[in-house]
Amino acid sequence: MTSSTTTAHPPASTTAPGPAPAPARTTLLDDDVRAAMRALGAAAKKGLGDPALAELVQLRASQLNRCAFCLDMHLGIAREHGVSERQLDLLDAWEEAGDGVFDERERAALALTEAVTVLTDGFVPDEVHQRAARHFDAAQLAHLVALITVINSWNRLMVSRRIPPGSTRW
Repeated sequence: MTSSTTTAHPPASTTAPGPAPAPARTTLLDDDVRAAMRALGAAAKKGLGDPALAELVQLRASQLNRCAFCLDMHLGIAREHGVSERQLDLLDAWEEAGDGVFDERERAALALTEAVTVLTDGFVPDEVHQRAARHFDAAQLAHLVALITVINSWNRLMVSRRIPPGSTRW
């Protein structure tokens, strides 16, 4: 098990208005928990078989959950996997972005991401699941749902502990 420490958040930029973010509450996370979460995420990504789409999904869930740490991490990884700047710029408004930005498979995955992340009605609507099922085989769909579940768990671990973007202690 790792030791419990508190990491101070870097000073707020002089160009950014508003108060400085709160410092991390703790960076404690059991090494076995971290390893299990990483393994689960890696298995879900491998089974999905589309690294760029995996990053879009993780970014969209992280936007919805307001996880600055995960957004910071996955933006860089998305770029490494060839996600376009246009897609990254318009991800928060993917439904209104137009057909030339996100293809139907990406839109189906993003809709499923939102439904699983928000669970507004207490379940994923059938039409959202059916839309995704038209673009992913059963195994890919299972891995996509697993990936969405894992990033939501990571978001909650990071947000609840106030881990700042770029932190190397988490």
